[in-house]
Amino acid sequence: MCGIVGVVGNQEAAAILVQGLEKLEYRGYDSAGIFLVTDKQETIMRKAKGRIADLKKKLSASDAGEVGIGHTRWATHGEPSEANAHPHVSKSGRFTLVHNGVIENFEELRKEYLSDAVFHGETDTEIVVELIDVFAARTGDGLAAFEAALAVIKGSYAFALIDMEQPDRLLLAKNKSPLLIGLGDGFHVTCSDAMAVLSQTRRFVEIADGERVVLTKDAVTITDADGNQVDREPFEAQIDATDIEKGVYDHYMLKEIDEQPAVIRKLINAYTTISGDTRIDEQLLERILASDRLYIVACGTSWHAGLVGKEIIETLAEIPVEVHLSSEFGYHMPILSEKPYFIFLSQSGETADSRQVLVTVNKKGYDSLTITNVNGSTLSREATDTLLLHAGPEIAVASTKAYTSQIAVMTFLARALGVKKGIQAACRFDVAYEMGLVANGMDQLISEKHEYDRYSREYFLNHAHAFYIGRGLDYAVALEGALKLKEISYIHAEGFAAGELKHGTIALIEEGTPVLGLITNQATAAHTRGNLMEVASRGARTIVVAAEELASEGDDIVLPSVHPLLRSLVSVVPLQLLAYYASLQRGLDVDKPRNLAKSVTVE
Repeated sequence: MCGIVGVVGNQEAAAILVQGLEKLEYRGYDSAGIFLVTDKQETIMRKAKGRIADLKKKLSASDAGEVGIGHTRWATHGEPSEANAHPHVSKSGRFTLVHNGVIENFEELRKEYLSDAVFHGETDTEIVVELIDVFAARTGDGLAAFEAALAVIKGSYAFALIDMEQPDRLLLAKNKSPLLIGLGDGFHVTCSDAMAVLSQTRRFVEIADGERVVLTKDAVTITDADGNQVDREPFEAQIDATDIEKGVYDHYMLKEIDEQPAVIRKLINAYTTISGDTRIDEQLLERILASDRLYIVACGTSWHAGLVGKEIIETLAEIPVEVHLSSEFGYHMPILSEKPYFIFLSQSGETADSRQVLVTVNKKGYDSLTITNVNGSTLSREATDTLLLHAGPEIAVASTKAYTSQIAVMTFLARALGVKKGIQAACRFDVAYEMGLVANGMDQLISEKHEYDRYSREYFLNHAHAFYIGRGLDYAVALEGALKLKEISYIHAEGFAAGELKHGTIALIEEGTPVLGLITNQATAAHTRGNLMEVASRGARTIVVAAEELASEGDDIVLPSVHPLLRSLVSVVPLQLLAYYASLQRGLDVDKPRNLAKSVTVE
């Protein structure tokens, strides 16, 4: 989603802003811009539709200053254009603003305070910067005007504001959207993601919802909505800067697919002891076991991981589990059980749809767990407990290693719960050993990646539609495989429960339609093969992905042998690679597909 970088007190501000925005490209965007204040208090604005590379073409060597703000925009209000790109300047020229999030009452604000104003673009942000200007005309004080605007604004936001009457400072505020302060040596920065400024600092200060910040090169002043000063200790970002580089890879997505075996091994070390016991906090386990039902809440790929996690938890821990889409659950919450416990899955820990559910959960007084890749993220801070994915930064928009690590972490959790309950299936399940086999199986599949280049070219290159089918856990993986293909290759792909084809979907099968079938479950293997024969008889070109134990002669992809409960962790790897090569063969931007964002911070 949108990205913010700001700096105060550093002569290299222009370079810091541009480099920071480049580090945020993975989040998804359609335009970018920077605003600089020079030593002579002159201003420089550069904006461009498209990529950071297009913005850099508009910069010159003389574009310098020690205070500035930059932004990558993912369109929510108004089309992608230079006029709608941030930063936005008030008509008086006094205030310049960048904004992540969505202002829900922007139309009401325009009618009440700005009915006579003429706007250059179509963004809610332009309304906010003009609103601040209106309040400044009344009070004369920039900070007071900023606070007055915050008092009437409704919605999600991270703001970074420059007031040209005091251009040696940045004014910051946030609600629901991430924003951090970075502490430099003789200067300070702000960013929506720590990765943007790791080259400048590793020491950060969190900003909580509702707080306001005055940031100068020498000081950080934080106050809450009531004007009380807040003192908060900095933390050190535990991110290896080399993790966010592509190294020898052409694309982050391929790098992250290849990293999955190492992530699984890292999780074995993080969540098991030398003796093979599961290493998870006892109080967390007790809180979960005090519940009568688990509610997994997630979006997109994380929701697909939740569908797999449900089966694993119910098998090993014998606790009933429901899996819900965050965007639906938040506004259509079902009747809950008497003692619910909530598990939130989010790669970034900033997913807005999930956070609005967590806010409700906290108001109701229920315990919750966030499983995330980002320690200190909003969902991590606001949930009762956190389990980390230990996957390292995931840069490609299409999630791969975060998906498999979410399933793996839920497996460690399920095993620990089951052992604590004395469930025999869990007690007999040597999770470290079985996960080791998974890592080895992933290694084997990844070593054969060029085979998937051939399969993708043969089955997908000249087709606009594809179907993925399976039953049980295979259906959950089919959903994820289809999502990967449509996300980055723009092929219309759908995942279906194999048994449902004959209830309508089979009407879509045409001569040559690719249909990928997953067969990893003994109980349903024959049924799925029957469904593949049904579509083949109607002209489909079938691709069979089968577990080694269930494979038949002629199957296209045979998976290495792993525990039946963990086959989803290996069956998804070929689907990730097929999607990768399908995108590559079409000449598309694998890591940054159109219209998509990595961290979805608006509902």
